Amino acid sequence: MVSMRAGEGKRRGHLSWLIVPAILAPMAVSGCSSMFGEKDIDLATYVEETDPADKLYNEGLANLNSGRLNEATRKFDAVDQQHPYSEYARKSLIMGTFANYRQGNYDDAINSGKRYVQLYPSTPDAAYAQYLIGLSYYRQIRDVTQDQKEARRTIEAMDELVQRWPDSEYVEDGKAKIRFARDQMAGKEMQIGRYYLERREYIAAMKRFRIVVENYSNTRHIEEALARLVEGYMAMGLTTEAQTAAAVLGHNYPDSQWYKDSYALLQSGGLEPREHPGSWLANAGRKLLGAS
Repeated sequence: MVSMRAGEGKRRGHLSWLIVPAILAPMAVSGCSSMFGEKDIDLATYVEETDPADKLYNEGLANLNSGRLNEATRKFDAVDQQHPYSEYARKSLIMGTFANYRQGNYDDAINSGKRYVQLYPSTPDAAYAQYLIGLSYYRQIRDVTQDQKEARRTIEAMDELVQRWPDSEYVEDGKAKIRFARDQMAGKEMQIGRYYLERREYIAAMKRFRIVVENYSNTRHIEEALARLVEGYMAMGLTTEAQTAAAVLGHNYPDSQWYKDSYALLQSGGLEPREHPGSWLANAGRKLLGAS
């Protein structure tokens, strides 16, 4: 009997531990509910509600067509978050890229466009995503007095469009954007070159003008770059280089005012335009003639 009572006491002690959590559990729920209000809260309500992908996508399109771009972006983002890697998520990603571009949220457009190209490189909209990336950089190109990193990135993005999707309908405009960005890059080099030339820092100035001749010969700055080389080389006493620069300028742009000014400058020193085969400018001149 004693042993039975001892065992019974042990069992009762064991049961008491089982009872405690059962008593505390309602208290814990009650305590949690008291944090949020008087009424009991169904824990299932904490699960985030999701809308059908097609509903969210169509709402995004409707907002986009109505000009509510911010709301459209929010809907497209919701599709991507709630239905990742679905067909509607793919469509929402490209439409969200467009909506961000239209709003001037260029960094967001670039990031989502890059994500689209990475995830869906073989789809028909991949070229458009790459085009939007290039446009987003293009819209941020600054005056030539400022840094031209956006021009460089425009060239890189649009060149990727041309190389990867050569038959795309966006290629022609992409090439036009490349030409503009290259012109900006050349303009920046000219701006720096003129700065050094005015301060008679001729070596630094010649370096900038040479970059334009060698790398940006198909821009509108090429004539002035050659003329500035004539001016700088004459000031340095490098007459053979000055004569060659004037000869290249005359061969390619005989009616240019820059050539007339360069010719007059040479004549003032008793010289005439004349190509010297050993000069780097002679090779540059042949490339110019081949491109014309």
